[in-house]
Amino acid sequence: MAIRNILINTPDVERSAAFYQRFLGALSVGEIDSDHAVLDLVTATFELRRVDEPDESTWSTDDLVKGFRHTGFKVAEVDPLVEALRGAGVPFHLDPLEAEGGVRIAFFFAPEGTLLELVQRDLQYHVVHDEVGVARERALGVPERPRFDHIAVTVEDEAATEEFYRPFGFARIGTIEQEWDPRGYHLDFLKSGDTVLEIFSYDVPKHPRAPQLSAPGFVAAVLDGPQEGAPADAIEVGRTAAGTTVVSDRDGFPFTLVTEAALG
Repeated sequence: MAIRNILINTPDVERSAAFYQRFLGALSVGEIDSDHAVLDLVTATFELRRVDEPDESTWSTDDLVKGFRHTGFKVAEVDPLVEALRGAGVPFHLDPLEAEGGVRIAFFFAPEGTLLELVQRDLQYHVVHDEVGVARERALGVPERPRFDHIAVTVEDEAATEEFYRPFGFARIGTIEQEWDPRGYHLDFLKSGDTVLEIFSYDVPKHPRAPQLSAPGFVAAVLDGPQEGAPADAIEVGRTAAGTTVVSDRDGFPFTLVTEAALG
C-alpha cells in the first residue's frame, strides 16, 4: 500500500506539466493536453486537471493550519536544483538549509501554488520505531531523478492519525523532535510502500481548514486502501469535476482511494 497519485488543480495544465518535467524530472504518462496530464515522479504520479474560474485558495504557509502542508521529493543534491529554479524566477518559501535529522532541504512553489520540498540525504531519526521500515526507506538509495517521497500534514493528535491510517498500511518508522521550536513541534513519519505521510504536530492550538476541490493547487491524495473502503469516521468532502469522491480525515486532509479514483 502507498500514496499512488496526487490530484492537482491548475488553470494551465501545460505550464504546470512543463514545470514538473523541467525541474523535477517528471515523465509524461500518455498525452498532455490543455485539460489533463499525468506525470510519473518515480514512486507516485501527479495528475494535473484544468480548473476554470477556480475558487480562491484558503491554503496558507502557516504550519499550524491543519491538513495538507506540502509534497516532498528526495533528490541527489539540493543546491544545483535550487540554482536552476532561481534562474527561472521560481518563488521560494525557504532557502536551502541544513535541517534536523541530517538532511538538506529547500521549499518552493509550483506555478499553480503547490508548496514543494527538496530533501537531500536520508533522515537520521531521533527515535526509530521500526528498524525494518527505516532500512527499506534507505534501500531506495540516492535517486537518479527527483523521487516523490512524502506528503506533509498538520494534525491535532499524532496517535489518532497513526491509528486512522493503519488500515492503509501506514506505520510509524521514526520521529524527529524540533526541540528549538517553542511551539512544541514534533515530526513523525508514517511509511507505506515507498511513500510517507510526514506528520506535523504541535503542543499549541492549531487552526482548522476545510478542503477545497475547486481551488488551484493540491486537491487530494489517492491512496491504496482497505477492501472495505475508507474508515467509517472519514468525512465526505464532495466530488471533483471528474466525478471522483473525496473524503478527509478529522484534520481535513483530503484523499480518495485507488478504486474510486479509477472511476473518475
